[in-house]
Amino acid sequence: MKKIALLFIIVLFTSCGDKKKVDIPETDNAEPEIIFKYGYKLNDFTVIHDTIKKNENFSEILGRHHVSYPKVLEIVNKIRDTFNVRKIKVGIPYTILAKKDSTQEALVFIYKPSKVKYTVIDFKDSISAFNAQIPIKVVEKTATGIIKSSLSEAVEKQGLSPYLTYKMADNIFAWTIDFSKLQKNDKFKVIYEQLYINDTVPVGIGEIKAAYFEHGDKPFYAFKFVADSTTGISDYYDEKGNNQRRQFLKMPVQFSRISSRYNLNRRIAFYGNKIKPHKGTDYAAAVGTPIMATANGTVIESQYKGANGNYVKIRHNSTYTTQYLHMSKRAVKVGQVVKQGDVIGYIGMTGNTSGPHVCYRFWKNGVQVDPLKEKLPTSEPLKASIKPGYLNYIDPLKTQIDNITYTK
Repeated sequence: MKKIALLFIIVLFTSCGDKKKVDIPETDNAEPEIIFKYGYKLNDFTVIHDTIKKNENFSEILGRHHVSYPKVLEIVNKIRDTFNVRKIKVGIPYTILAKKDSTQEALVFIYKPSKVKYTVIDFKDSISAFNAQIPIKVVEKTATGIIKSSLSEAVEKQGLSPYLTYKMADNIFAWTIDFSKLQKNDKFKVIYEQLYINDTVPVGIGEIKAAYFEHGDKPFYAFKFVADSTTGISDYYDEKGNNQRRQFLKMPVQFSRISSRYNLNRRIAFYGNKIKPHKGTDYAAAVGTPIMATANGTVIESQYKGANGNYVKIRHNSTYTTQYLHMSKRAVKVGQVVKQGDVIGYIGMTGNTSGPHVCYRFWKNGVQVDPLKEKLPTSEPLKASIKPGYLNYIDPLKTQIDNITYTK
């Protein structure tokens, strides 16, 4: 009877026409997919994914996964040179590889502070730890933009990484272009590296190989090049081999605007329209905006004083000194050595000021001058012996960037 019933069902389905095919499921005898990750065959473990919670520590996590406190203490002491368990942060994901039995006792802890980097702590038998990263695929890409209101707006409009904005404004062209005075229809092109994991997941920007910025119809080229093979340190040079880097940044605040210029004949209504020289350049920005040292140097003053409010003064060498006034907060102390671009304080309204800004003052040989009118020193250009190799290296890059068309 069972055979007759089964035959009836098969005939019933096959006689309903060709509109819908019904397959009788077969027993799946296929082997499970073997998965290797972080150097382990995950099939051999119970894999637990979680995230560091607020006020949670390493000991609590392992304790919850059946690792005894003495064992945790031994792990912490053994791996301290590789991984400081006190530095685990809220919101960071982690993976635990546990025994594949009813106890699910943790055997491996994998901390993943980024999409690429991770730390493996193995305590299956002996205790060990190592730092590693997922293999990255590098893909060369190009991007363009036309300025309508700001560089960041032009970058975002193209769906590009904000890192490109930072790199161009704060690193590549910071010494040659005043980004507070960009003009409508200024343009840029870049050749850069996009980084991927698993071939498709973007994880950031790598090197910017070449960049072009057209500001006020004047072209600015920049090509990344290692001039000293012994150090391996790279820098950006223009199409003639001149270093893009200057001894001083154009301004102490990113993406700011000049609200008041150096003016020895300035008249102020508040003082009865009398002449009151303004020996600084004011850069307006929101309260809390970082203020950067415009060159390497040593902090010689960091205090609150009268009309200056909170201020920092830096001696760069025997010729140049700079000062930064009206900070909401100072971030450096007297005697501290700072590098160009280091944050030394934050925009505020302390002292005599009507709005949030930093008053940037500049001394040359003990005399206050207008930095925007000074011909400031540049870094050394490429040596004559290296220049031919550099020009040969950038020739295809320059041709490539010149032939990139702008995206509207």
